Amino acid sequence: MISSEAKILIVEDESIVAKDILSKLSDLGYDFVSIASTGNEALRKVYLDKPDLLLMDIMLSRGNYDGIETVQEILDKMDLPVIYLTAYADESTLLRSKPTRPYGYLLKPFQTKELQIAIEIALNKHGIDKRRKRERRNMSAILHGVKDLIKPSSEEAEV
Repeated sequence: MISSEAKILIVEDESIVAKDILSKLSDLGYDFVSIASTGNEALRKVYLDKPDLLLMDIMLSRGNYDGIETVQEILDKMDLPVIYLTAYADESTLLRSKPTRPYGYLLKPFQTKELQIAIEIALNKHGIDKRRKRERRNMSAILHGVKDLIKPSSEEAEV
């Protein structure tokens, strides 16, 4: 997939920051971008729009979920690469984010080039991860098929 064709969802509760990120993405050639300002709105947009990448603010001040909780809800149902955006570099926030296996972690304010690099790496790595999972499933199916061919039938076992 050419990354500029990737669908990106920005989850940011500060509209000025969200519009700035949208502008940066537009300058980079990303045309399929949407914005959500709460965790609940992000959940709806993820299921309806099926983005390729999620840019998630960790500290969402409105709604029922913060960014990490929202990502946990999403990852329970689908495989989606996430890059966290945050002004917080404290150890506890970093530790809370780790179980969601983010593909990146950008500290605000960030430069356009930093955003581009993080997106490119996340999309590439996620593509590789998806191919590996598919290859493992295929190999497992092949091995199970071979195992079934080799296993003697109950009639053969009695002889």
